[in-house]
Amino acid sequence: MPIRRLPPDLINRIAAGEVVERPASAVKELVENALDAGSSRIEVQADGGGLTRILVADDGNGLPPEELPLAVERHATSKLAPGEDGDYDLLKILTLGFRGEALPSIGSVARLSITSRAKGLADAHAIFVEGGAVGAVSPAAFPGPHGARVEVRDLFYATPARLKFMKSERSEALAITEELKRQAMAHEAVSFALDLDGRRTLRLPAETRGPDGRLARLSAIMGRDFSDNALGIDHEREGVRLTGFAGLPTYNRGNAAHQYLFVNGRPVRDRLLQGALRAAYADFLARDRHPLAALYVELDPHYVDVNVHPAKAEVRFRDPGLVRGLIVGGLRHALAAAGHRASTTVSMAALGGFRPQEAPPQPPGGFSAWRQGGWTPSPLAAAVQAIPGLSEISARAEPQWDSPWAPEPGPGLAEPPTAAPVFDPVDYPLGAARAQVHETYIVAQTRDGVVIVDQHAAHERLVYERMKVEMAEGGVARQALLLPEVVELDPAEAERVTARADELAALGLVVEPFGPGAVLVRETPALLGETDVHGLVRDIADDLAENGQALALKERLDEVCGTMACHGSVRAGRRLTAPEMNALLRQMEATPHSGQCNHGRPTYVELKLADIERLFGRR
Repeated sequence: MPIRRLPPDLINRIAAGEVVERPASAVKELVENALDAGSSRIEVQADGGGLTRILVADDGNGLPPEELPLAVERHATSKLAPGEDGDYDLLKILTLGFRGEALPSIGSVARLSITSRAKGLADAHAIFVEGGAVGAVSPAAFPGPHGARVEVRDLFYATPARLKFMKSERSEALAITEELKRQAMAHEAVSFALDLDGRRTLRLPAETRGPDGRLARLSAIMGRDFSDNALGIDHEREGVRLTGFAGLPTYNRGNAAHQYLFVNGRPVRDRLLQGALRAAYADFLARDRHPLAALYVELDPHYVDVNVHPAKAEVRFRDPGLVRGLIVGGLRHALAAAGHRASTTVSMAALGGFRPQEAPPQPPGGFSAWRQGGWTPSPLAAAVQAIPGLSEISARAEPQWDSPWAPEPGPGLAEPPTAAPVFDPVDYPLGAARAQVHETYIVAQTRDGVVIVDQHAAHERLVYERMKVEMAEGGVARQALLLPEVVELDPAEAERVTARADELAALGLVVEPFGPGAVLVRETPALLGETDVHGLVRDIADDLAENGQALALKERLDEVCGTMACHGSVRAGRRLTAPEMNALLRQMEATPHSGQCNHGRPTYVELKLADIERLFGRR
């Protein structure tokens, strides 16, 4: 079979299959062009899921008429320039686009028109491309002082086979919306607007550049609750900076759709992010729950390769371990700084469960004890009235420092009160215990609200954190196998496992190479008892391949610690004394991560007095 040189129009269609997979891909490329042109306002319109029509308008620098024909030529771009030695440095990419493939690829499979007025020029011009055939440049009308309007009609009309693989118009429209949201998250100082089939879908005004503006933009996209439940992150290591926001563990979702990573202003999809988030939140969330996060990585362009895929949705770091460690470390630092804080959505959900109840109907004139034959207090009622303290505003249960539950004074814990000024316990973050309900929930009063604590979940977290500290200080106890077990793996998997032998030994698993494609296991963590050694090692090999860390072993150890903490903590149904309840509250305030149990469920709910008053119509 002879080798043939393909015609240019066919080459463009083949390239379009990689660059423009669906309408959202076309929108991505056009919006990136607008951002590279210095736009401060970008408007997108899409009809028929983007297959019928796409319009992207911006107020960027625009294109002069002599450059319009070059813009639709393959591998012609203004974003790469030769250095002093005449060479092009593909590792120093400072723009979102650089390949020069988007416009010619779109023009080869659709009807494309570009209208532009360059900054400083009086006239606007347009060029048309239909199925790869380029028209002449001609004068045109343009509504703004400068910028560009790129319109794409009948996408994939020149490749009918591609149309058969498109999803429904609704699915394609959702993909366009998601793509524009990602771009808007990365560029908070640019305003974005999206209309789908003539309907206003998205309006995002420009925000101030910086953390405050970025959080406002994220809240507009990820939900208003995100700003109230987000932890700020700002860390730097070896020239790599990590900023962004991550949600509290109790503010989670059932899938990973709300996890975003941006590298040098470029939205990317990378398994590194999912593995890092899973490792950072391993102690706080069940396996089927996922945190919300938007993380921004900034580093020297020479240390990241963006020329990995034609769609530029993937990147390759020179030192992925450094970036992953920075993400995990930054997230853990933010979670530790959050202390016992829990998400506000928990209290809002609790308040939403309350419904005002109407009073039972009364006879005309209202209720009258005299009309009902009079009323005489029962002996029980009279005895209750005589109980001292019930006539006060609240019956306080003050802390007693001789309780066996009372913690030792230390950092973050209150000293036993002396005869000097009296400290009101309601001024503690979790307040003063007032009662125990159903022998399961502690009701505490704060200065401006009420706190309800799940005593079992809270104490379980305290015991779990103490076990983790003890395990870190004393190391993980190991048990030697009577007969070492040989686990056969793929040679590459075996090499990955043995390369992490020191790390695994610190977690209680002692392995060593046993020829090509096998590892020998001599010791296992004592906490696991009798365990499936083969299954454990294979899970570790899978984790190392996917996430670069032995999460399977750590998660199994954490699961055992969690089970032990569950059985070793105070149970629901146990009646607590006032000193015990107050001591539990003080320990929660001094223990990191005590706002959620080991599975991400909240350990307490705080109801503000203002919200309670609204329930009763007092505000």
